[in-house]
Amino acid sequence: MNKILVVDDELGILNFIKLYFIDKGYEVFEASCGIEALQKLCYEPDIILLDIMMPDIDGIELCQLIRNKVACPILFLSAKVEEQDRIRGLAVGGDDYILKPFFIAELYARVEAHLRREKRQISNTTIKYYGKLWIDYMAKQAGYSDEVINLTKKEFDIVELLSTNKGQAFSKERIYEHVWGYNAEGDADVAVTEHIKRIRKKFERVEAECIETIWGIGYRWKK
Repeated sequence: MNKILVVDDELGILNFIKLYFIDKGYEVFEASCGIEALQKLCYEPDIILLDIMMPDIDGIELCQLIRNKVACPILFLSAKVEEQDRIRGLAVGGDDYILKPFFIAELYARVEAHLRREKRQISNTTIKYYGKLWIDYMAKQAGYSDEVINLTKKEFDIVELLSTNKGQAFSKERIYEHVWGYNAEGDADVAVTEHIKRIRKKFERVEAECIETIWGIGYRWKK
């Protein structure tokens, strides 16, 4: 049974979506505000429907907070139609943007499509080996033999980005936008450099020199 978290402050829409997806065999969790949505993440939803106009936490900001905790697809629901709003939503970690009003059958089809894509990605890249190092992309873990290397979420996100694009160089700014979010405030150079340093230190135990520096560009995962 797939689990879906629906976040919307309009109770009519919330109940309508809830009843429809329950009828389709989903386990549905609902939240009418951002704080409640963050609390419901403990149920580990497979996909999240997220309204942008929320009373306490703006949906864009909420998406960034959610992305620090889960990796499941996030679909925005909103009546906002400006192109810049859509770009911001996708840039901070959203996977799709569905305009209100919508046809419930189309919403269901979009949800099903994202879940199928997610399952294909998991089945294709569950565990990969790089010498003595293994990475379990589904469990969000790395390690060697039967021992897990303790990576923070952002450290793993960097490892995942680089290792799934082996041989491709990423600038510090691009890594920062991907991991911290498009609108994150901070020093990209310092943040990425320090995280890469910590990752390399942790990988020393297995002599895994997987991340190489490309001077003047950034970093890449060795081929």
